[in-house]
Amino acid sequence: MVERMVSLSVGIMLSTALLNALPEAFESSADPRSLFACLLGGLLSFFLLEKFAILRHSHHHEGDGHHHEHGHDAHEAGKAGWMILVGDGLHNFTDGVLIAAAFLANPKLGLVTGIAIIAHEIPQEIGDFIVLLNAGFTRTRAYVYNLICSLMAMVGGVLGYFMLEDAKNLLPFVLVFASSGFIYIALSDLMPQMQRRASLRETIPQIILVAIGVSLVVFIMQHR
Repeated sequence: MVERMVSLSVGIMLSTALLNALPEAFESSADPRSLFACLLGGLLSFFLLEKFAILRHSHHHEGDGHHHEHGHDAHEAGKAGWMILVGDGLHNFTDGVLIAAAFLANPKLGLVTGIAIIAHEIPQEIGDFIVLLNAGFTRTRAYVYNLICSLMAMVGGVLGYFMLEDAKNLLPFVLVFASSGFIYIALSDLMPQMQRRASLRETIPQIILVAIGVSLVVFIMQHR
């Protein structure tokens, strides 16, 4: 199920960014050079954020020759769990702001942006839940904390709506930044996962699901 969601997410996220959000931003009165600079800055920002996350989440294993005291790994895993929660909460808050910006620009764009984020968040939240369990959280605590982090999207959406409504000149830049995130996640994270399953039997469903994702976004933008 998670693997299928990854393929569907690629189609939805790329089509939302390249066929809808970016055209909407570039049709505004904003300077195209500034928008391209924002796109470049967004891609590089996501790259650096991922590098930081990788470095912060790196850990060793018992018997690796580092000679840490007994229980060190459990302690480090617990810290990593809390870092996952903080990062996920901030990420969800940002997603809420992006959805609000998309709705303000175009209700249809807001809908497909929300679908794109949900399609990506489902497998990510499952992964985070597993990480929290491995970090020593009970199932109940992991579920409750994940739920609280998810509610940060609502907070970001409400705040983003009221803030951006009075600063609509910022909307094109928020849309471009959101697009850079969709493109980066799809190309650097999701597609490499799909490439690990290279057999024809696994590739055909991937292609079909990507096409379904693109078709869904195009249908909503044209007919809703």
